Amino acid sequence: MELREVIGRRRSMRYLRPYKPVEKEKIQRMLEAARIASHWGNVQSLRAVVVDKFTAPQEVVDALVAPIAGFQIRVAPVVIVWYLETAAVDEQGDRLRELLAAGALGYGEGKRDALESQIIPLFEGLLETLKEPGLGELDCGQGIAQATLMAFEQGLGTCLLGTPYGDQIKANLELPDTARVLCLQTVGYPAESPEAGGQRPRQPFEDLFHLNGFGKAFPRSPEVVEELTRDGMLTDPAPLPWREEELEYLRRALDLKGHGLV
Repeated sequence: MELREVIGRRRSMRYLRPYKPVEKEKIQRMLEAARIASHWGNVQSLRAVVVDKFTAPQEVVDALVAPIAGFQIRVAPVVIVWYLETAAVDEQGDRLRELLAAGALGYGEGKRDALESQIIPLFEGLLETLKEPGLGELDCGQGIAQATLMAFEQGLGTCLLGTPYGDQIKANLELPDTARVLCLQTVGYPAESPEAGGQRPRQPFEDLFHLNGFGKAFPRSPEVVEELTRDGMLTDPAPLPWREEELEYLRRALDLKGHGLV
């Protein structure tokens, strides 16, 4: 499958087959994709705990809590708890030395001395600031995005869920005190159609992106839109006419109660 088509199909799939396990190899490929993602200073603060409901102790499964659309946690065969390890920043100097040795940092004579005398002391002076929310979350997001694309490449469905209960989940899973829970990712085989009701609503392209200054809309070429539509990256907008019937079918098939929002 071409990358453009994968991106086009990469919309949240909330309805998964609870009875079908996900092969460990497929989860590993997701984690491998996350591991090689770009991260500032090569710190690699993105970490994860994979909860496989077919093998995990019940108390581990019960440790997963999310207040919105909680049914997704209940039906998903696998839930990945993504977290940021702030202590990874403490090894910043070693990670920079690795980059320099690999030829990925600096150039010319004197680069090693400059790293030791200028760059590493600069980062050490910012150590606690770099542990605060910000750039780390951005780069962890890149890793999670790559894992998500890998999931769709393998025919899996997935959805990212935020939770205000990060501290509770951290305690339940016995994560380090230095960890910061980012999100929960449900993973499984889709129970709904690949279209998942159609492309979710998005704000106008021209309102989001600017050229050479705010308020100057980046020009959107109709030819590029046509090309991406032809390649399957841009798809029919939601709601597709049969979506409500599909949702009712899924509600009955998965024995879902209530309205699915909490």
